Amino acid sequence: MMEENYWLTTTAMPAVDATRALPEVVDVAVIGAGFTGLSAARTLAQRGTKVAVLEGETIGWGASSRNGGMVLTGMKLGVNKLISMYGRERTQRMYAASLASIDCVEKIVREEAIDCDFVRCGHLEVACKQKHFDDYARQAEVIAREFNHSLRVVQKTELSSEIGSKIYYGGMVDEVSAGCNPARYVGGLAHAAMKAGAQIFERTRVSAVEREPRQGEAGWKISTSRGTLWAHEVFVGTSGYTGKSTPALQKKLIPIGSFIITTEVLPDALARELSPRNRMIYDSKNYLYYYRLTPDRRMLFGGRAAFFPETEQTIRRSADILRRGMIEVYPQLSDAKIDFVWGGTLDFAFDIMPHAGQLDGMYYAVGYAGHGVAMATYQGQKIAELMAGDKPENPFVGIPFPGAPLGLYNGKPWFLPFAGAWYKILDWVS
Repeated sequence: MMEENYWLTTTAMPAVDATRALPEVVDVAVIGAGFTGLSAARTLAQRGTKVAVLEGETIGWGASSRNGGMVLTGMKLGVNKLISMYGRERTQRMYAASLASIDCVEKIVREEAIDCDFVRCGHLEVACKQKHFDDYARQAEVIAREFNHSLRVVQKTELSSEIGSKIYYGGMVDEVSAGCNPARYVGGLAHAAMKAGAQIFERTRVSAVEREPRQGEAGWKISTSRGTLWAHEVFVGTSGYTGKSTPALQKKLIPIGSFIITTEVLPDALARELSPRNRMIYDSKNYLYYYRLTPDRRMLFGGRAAFFPETEQTIRRSADILRRGMIEVYPQLSDAKIDFVWGGTLDFAFDIMPHAGQLDGMYYAVGYAGHGVAMATYQGQKIAELMAGDKPENPFVGIPFPGAPLGLYNGKPWFLPFAGAWYKILDWVS
């Protein structure tokens, strides 16, 4: 078993000139070369904006290359909860945006000819308890009525047509969702941004962002590990890796670890038995599992095995936890060899919602809570359009963006062990 990201073994990221000096002045400095930042950079550069993308590591180094490659509709919170929080009209626009985000990814893949195994295979949510399954019919009815979007509820007796596991109480299918190779996709986004004229600077860690006028114009001085530059505007797309250079944003985000194992390549007949329709699959728990077949027929199995961000210790411990979980779901894989294990960090806002707009004068888009492949791409594009002077429809701009209760959080998630224990209790009792 290799402690290595399987996706990165399938591709090479675009090469950037490591010797190129930072420009003295740009129109927009984008912090983060993941889905969000690269989508924004591509959109801005296509409009003639001078863009510098500043990445502390390498292209796609964070969650953008480490995720399960699930391009999902919907949001983390259920639709009834969303309606109670935001009202019917805004929730309808939010749901429409989640559907549009899949189209956004598909359009970019097509326009830029990105070879990333993008396919509209749909997703399957499986119920871990009878009460979870009973709620599926109610959800499907609300979504059909309020959002004109069809989901298909699958009874337990019919579930074998969707999944080769007998532990679940039923499922719900959304045919609109898709799958992709996220490393190839983020690499393709980077290539597209550079083709449009954006400059990407790897190993360029931002240490401070300060307001500083220049020749009578308002703007920002950005200090990095490779020097300083000045930008008219700043866009932050750092998600779970948001740091001290943007402290107001860091205090509003909780970095949570997510971990993945992949098996050896499976025989074709076994792969078809495990996932007859090649769905993106996740279960109904708070402490959930998510899994899928990779394009070369490995079982990729992930979950919140440990809430803390990835370290060597949490990755190794998570490999054992996830293997046991995988065999619980699929006893057929009890003898399958695990080839890869890795971890990454998701970003959760305190209200478990995506957020975008301006904070302290800087533009940002964050808070994807595991739905980032599509929503990050979409928000990067939409906020770039906003920065370019358009008025794009974006229902996530302007919603309340809460911080920690009583302000008891400085960006270091000391409470994660308690949160993890609480969600385990919820999964047990609810």
